Amino acid sequence: MQSNGTTALKAKDFASDQDVRWCPGCGDYSILKQVQKVFADLGLNRDEVAIISGIGCSSRFPYYMETYGMHSIHGRATTIASGLRMANPDLHVWVITGDGDGLSIGGNHMIHLLRRNFDLNILLFNNQIYGLTKGQYSPTSEMDKVTKSTPLGSLDRPINPLALALASDASFVARSMDRDPKHLQETILRSHQHKGSSFIEVYQNCNIFNDGAFFAFTEKDSKPDTALFLTQGEPLRFGADHNKGIRLNGLHPEIVDLSTGEYSPEDLWIHEEKDLCKAQMLSRFSDMEALGMNEVFPRPFGVIYARERACYEDLLQQQIAQAIDRQGAGDLDALLAGNHTWDID
Repeated sequence: MQSNGTTALKAKDFASDQDVRWCPGCGDYSILKQVQKVFADLGLNRDEVAIISGIGCSSRFPYYMETYGMHSIHGRATTIASGLRMANPDLHVWVITGDGDGLSIGGNHMIHLLRRNFDLNILLFNNQIYGLTKGQYSPTSEMDKVTKSTPLGSLDRPINPLALALASDASFVARSMDRDPKHLQETILRSHQHKGSSFIEVYQNCNIFNDGAFFAFTEKDSKPDTALFLTQGEPLRFGADHNKGIRLNGLHPEIVDLSTGEYSPEDLWIHEEKDLCKAQMLSRFSDMEALGMNEVFPRPFGVIYARERACYEDLLQQQIAQAIDRQGAGDLDALLAGNHTWDID
């Protein structure tokens, strides 16, 4: 069944016949549902999509999607997806990975995919724990995290996924959460529309081994004061009544109270997705110590940075075409034979 102008696919048509084997209550269920809905809303055919994953709870994803897919090896989904994108540019390629798979053993590959800017999409499920192997600390776990592998607390400083993506010259960087379906759908849609490597960090709750890691940002009572939702061209405001804002005092962000009358929305920082310097500051709102600030800032959600630039596979095809123009189409047999041959009696 495919979209053919008369029969449009629905979200359920992107669901495979496999039993979903995540733990009951896992945030992965929500992410799966939002991806299926967005694919249907976009009018995609199932044979137009390829889902590539590595190892981890998130990497079961291809089994549950009625599309092309591969459950590959630990940390290498990015390399397989890169090759697939070069070989078949007509496919919409999605990489599904986790904070362990994508930022530990696969961290080096993630960096090089982003800097090369293949036209594909990355969904990184961040639950700040190793779930599949039963609760060891991960690259994004906070310092002093007590787990089975760090019984006295982790000594590692956590990786900041957004900061890493920006430092790798990613052309699209965003963050969303499993417990806000509408926002996640909007972010996935923007990712699909972007030409280049899009990187989305998704806060995903592991209710078995790290329950509540992001509840401060996802729960109704605390969310207004802790989550900052970004909109292009709009001032940075948050709070239950949007009574708080963020302004730039020189090169330093600061939180201001709009209810006092001292500041108005016109005084606030305006979000500009193409501004790399501001994007780098936004990525550090979870760790203001890195910016020399002691204030606790809300966590930004939405598109942090988006700017199109040339994609690797397009540049490659241009290079091949230029080489053919200069040297001709070539002869594989002659190339294998080389310039010097000899006969053996």
